Order: sequence, then structure tokens, then C-alpha cells
Amino acid sequence: MTGIFQTKLPYDPMAPRPLPGIQPLDPATWLQVDDAYAAQMAERARLLRDRRDDVLCVRPEGRKAADELLQYVLDWLAEHGQGYGIFAKEVTRPDGVRIALNRDDPMGTLGHLVQEDLCLMDKQGEEHVLTAAVLCFPASWRLADKIGRSLTGIHVPVPDYDDSLARRVQRLFDGVQVGRPLWRFNALRYAGAELFQPRSRMVPKEPAEADARYPYLRTERQCVLRLPETRACVFSIHTYVLRMDTRQP
Repeated sequence: MTGIFQTKLPYDPMAPRPLPGIQPLDPATWLQVDDAYAAQMAERARLLRDRRDDVLCVRPEGRKAADELLQYVLDWLAEHGQGYGIFAKEVTRPDGVRIALNRDDPMGTLGHLVQEDLCLMDKQGEEHVLTAAVLCFPASWRLADKIGRSLTGIHVPVPDYDDSLARRVQRLFDGVQVGRPLWRFNALRYAGAELFQPRSRMVPKEPAEADARYPYLRTERQCVLRLPETRACVFSIHTYVLRMDTRQP
């Protein structure tokens, strides 16, 4: 495919920041609609149709939180989602597409409603575990490798994710409060512009991702919020892809 690109970003992805780079988030700005909305949503629909097993998984222990998340997103869109129409049995998106509300498939329905990928993390023992997700735009990881794993297991083998950072991230998930979400961003150079870029954890990344052979900037706006009933944490990922020669913060 030729690529789906945004023309601008809501933040400067090159701004220096210490890991994990977390900041408070205005709840009203959680989900975003940008200039690539229609094209990204069409790609999400294609992936959910053709590669559903690769981009969606709900473990039995994650179903209750998935149900809550669908209603939470619907309520958020009704209050803050400009261009959305929320009805009893369907949602009209900003691009005019009507999506039937299928409460028997909460994560699949969410995958057709918003640009963000959505991952649910439930506290099990001492760590949060990935129990459900719709992940259409993975950046060098595979849902099949991460589902059912704890935060530490998810980040293996990320070089910077040492024991100290793992403890800080776990404290972050433990401490996030209902109605007080947090956010961060990352920035990576890629050789290809595809949004769906899964990579097995057994396959190492290519070196020198910052040189001229990697002309695309891929950056993710990552948010963490807590659901009020199940107390599960939602990790949302809004993916931006820009050509490096047209990047505008």
C-alpha cells in the first residue's frame, strides 16, 4: 500500500523527555479525530475483516472490562466526540459511516468506532495483565505474543525496560485514578509506511532506524485511564505516520 499519512501532529515528537514521559491528560481530549481519520478507519475495517485473529483478542477474564469499555467510549463520544451521532442501535461516525452496535462483540465494535487501538490491562497479583485488545496498528509487536502477559512480559525484550523502569510503569498503572487519565508519546523511524507492522518477539529489529533509509516518522499518542467499575486500565494508542520531509509539530 502507498501509506496513510497525517499532515500535522498535536505535539512535538522530538521533544526530549525522560522515560516513561507521563503527563496528565484532560479527559475531554482522550480520543482524537485527525486528518487521516477516514483512511485509517477504512484500513481498520479491512484488518478486522481479513485478519481479525491477528488484531483482536478477548480472554474470558477480560470480557467484563471489554463490555464496560464499549459503554464508556459510547458515553465519552456522546459528550465529547465531535461529528459522532450516538443512537440506541448504531453510531454515525464523523466520516458518515454508520456502525451497528454489537454488544456481543465489544472490542470489534470499538475497532470500527475510533482511530485508537485499545488494550485492557487487569490487575492480577502484583502486575497488570493484557486481557483484551483491538490492535490494528501494531508497531513491531504481535498481539498473539503479548495477550495474557504482564507489563514486564509485554516489554521483553525492550532494551530500555529494565527493572527500575518496570517498577515505575507498574506504579503508574497502580496509581492512575478514575477521571484523571495520563498520556505520553513515542517517536520511531520506519522504512515502510504501513500501519499494520507486526513483528514476532523472536525476530530482532533492524539496526540504524534513525538513518536516511527510514524516511517515515511513526509516533504514538498513548493514554492510560481507569474504568470506574471493573477498575481495569485502558491503554489507548493513536498512531500517526508522517513523511520526515513534511513533518510539522
